[in-house]
Amino acid sequence: MLVTIKDLTKNYKEHTAVKQITFSIEKGRCIALLGPNGAGKTTTLQMLAGLLAPTSGKIEFEGCQEKDYRTLIGFLPQHPSFFNWMTPKEFLQFVGDLSHVPKKQLTKRIEEILEFVSLTEVKNKKIGGFSGGMKQRLGLAQALLHEPELLILDEPVSALDPTGRRDVLHLIDQLKNQMTIIFSTHILHDAEQVCEEILMLKDGSLKWNGTLDSLKIEFDSLAIKLQTDEAIKGVLEKLDFIENIEYLDLTTVKFTMHDVAKNNVLLQHLISQNLTIVHFETVKDSLEDAYMKVMKR
Repeated sequence: MLVTIKDLTKNYKEHTAVKQITFSIEKGRCIALLGPNGAGKTTTLQMLAGLLAPTSGKIEFEGCQEKDYRTLIGFLPQHPSFFNWMTPKEFLQFVGDLSHVPKKQLTKRIEEILEFVSLTEVKNKKIGGFSGGMKQRLGLAQALLHEPELLILDEPVSALDPTGRRDVLHLIDQLKNQMTIIFSTHILHDAEQVCEEILMLKDGSLKWNGTLDSLKIEFDSLAIKLQTDEAIKGVLEKLDFIENIEYLDLTTVKFTMHDVAKNNVLLQHLISQNLTIVHFETVKDSLEDAYMKVMKR
């Protein structure tokens, strides 16, 4: 286990942003931290990065006796800031000096990391003229420069256009084989693309902690979309094996069945109500469906 977090809490006067959350981070894993705005994601990551002191609770790194474990961490904030008059090469030289990267290694490391984030061709150009995607890749470069054991990314693609998002997600996917990664996002598709584990926060509390596969299994259900020629509202409520009824319009409804063997009973009931079925479709739950179920708990 790389990191163990126990009863982590952060209070701001009368507001509790993070409420006694406990989880662990295993070496070599890629973890997505999900939750709505205000859930406590950024506060949690900033405490984990050593940028914010917790009110109570513990963060312990394996084999690290020192309280200051920041040398083991690479951190990319949601909105990285730069000196716009610098070039990428100058900026990484500055960051490397702050991170105490040995001078003999730093020059070579800068060239390697610029190539990895595809900024070699613009390494001597002013950062002020860079696009949002280029700045995000430079931010990722500074987080990786000292070869951290844990890479923490706060909403790394939220402000990017589709091309920039794809590029950064591709880099994260490549990095999974080299280090442990935890990143926050509210874009569920991005989490599904690159991570193996999911943490979900709501109102500062941890609502889910487990693998992506186990999340889908636990909250998987058979959803059905049904359309009839006649108005259907009020017909399905009489059946005790149907739940989560959502009327899309007067003749179209989406619902879940907790007993798929009752399909024939459902059809017989609809016929007995003199309804003409024009569309009957089974829909597999997505990560978004599972997420919404967790958030409602």
